[in-house]
Amino acid sequence: MINRLITGLVQERLTQFPAVALLGARQVGKTTLAKSIVATSSNAVYLDLERPSDAAKLAEPELFLQRLQDRLVVLDEIQRVPKLFPVLRSIIDLAPRPGRFLLLGSAAPALLQQGSESLAGRIAFVEMEPLLVEEVKPTFEQLQTLWLRGGFPSSFLARDEAASYVWRESFIQTFLERDIPQLGIRVPPRTLHRFWRMLAHHHGQLFNASQLGAAFGVAHTTVQHYLDILEGALVVRRLEPLHVNLGKRLTKSPKIYLRDAGLLHALLGIRYMDELQGHPVIGHSWEGFVIEQIWANRPPATDIAFFRTAAGAEIDLVLSNARRRIGVEIKFSSTPSPTKGFWNALEDLGVEKAWIVAPVQEPYPLTANVEVISPLHLSQALQS
Repeated sequence: MINRLITGLVQERLTQFPAVALLGARQVGKTTLAKSIVATSSNAVYLDLERPSDAAKLAEPELFLQRLQDRLVVLDEIQRVPKLFPVLRSIIDLAPRPGRFLLLGSAAPALLQQGSESLAGRIAFVEMEPLLVEEVKPTFEQLQTLWLRGGFPSSFLARDEAASYVWRESFIQTFLERDIPQLGIRVPPRTLHRFWRMLAHHHGQLFNASQLGAAFGVAHTTVQHYLDILEGALVVRRLEPLHVNLGKRLTKSPKIYLRDAGLLHALLGIRYMDELQGHPVIGHSWEGFVIEQIWANRPPATDIAFFRTAAGAEIDLVLSNARRRIGVEIKFSSTPSPTKGFWNALEDLGVEKAWIVAPVQEPYPLTANVEVISPLHLSQALQS
């Protein structure tokens, strides 16, 4: 499955910048997308830097790439050859036209620091998520499959739940034993696996490095380092609290979510929907699943945060831009009933519109400015 929304965005950025970096976790579909762009172009070349024959062509990168100055060059798994970034900068500066390089990477710009610094002003970053609701266009029943299996194409499209689970277990092992070391990170795979599983049990909760460090038997700084690794590898999301001056004491710690619900369930040993239905994580799992849909579809220049005060006012998400704020509460219930803290949060923040995202088939109003909607309708609601 090809993400047409991201494909269009990448093609647009290639008309604006000399280099575009398409970032996303391994196996998320970056290569498939890039090859679809190459297939529709008569003037593009694709190199897989994990393939020895392709990597050998870049033994003298300046000589090789200058010969391709009139073509789009796609470099897959760019994080394997960080020394290329300064070379790309010099080549771009000699002929700074748009659409020279499409770089595919499995890490956030923070872990590609050399690239983001070397190509500052010359590169645009586009992040690719696992499959989203608006790409799959599931029925209400199929929505549960996407939530349970997650959005990695091989997991979602597996022949059955057992095969999907096996794929995710294999992904986790390969990610820890091969992909993380390739980023230059020297943490034992078993240690990082234990930490990742611990985060799965704290999914959707406030991050307390000291508490996790005590449980894990390491210093809080080490816990923070491990979190930075998984966040930089695009498998964990850190959701920051909203910072506003309301004269109230606000929560300052971030919340932590595993970005793909399928990986969350695999790390917790949840194979089937009936196991998820009876698991204590179900509410937080649904929350994280919905947050990823919103994050990927948020309008440009929109900030996302959660809001919580010491007095108990709380809302799962606040979407803010220059024009207004929208509140989002996420409930795993077919008859969602917001708490008093939700209504207090709307009043504290002066929110003019709010959604309650729940597993319902059709949207309906709860009050004049609060509507209950399904993830199936989120993309359309965010665009409007």
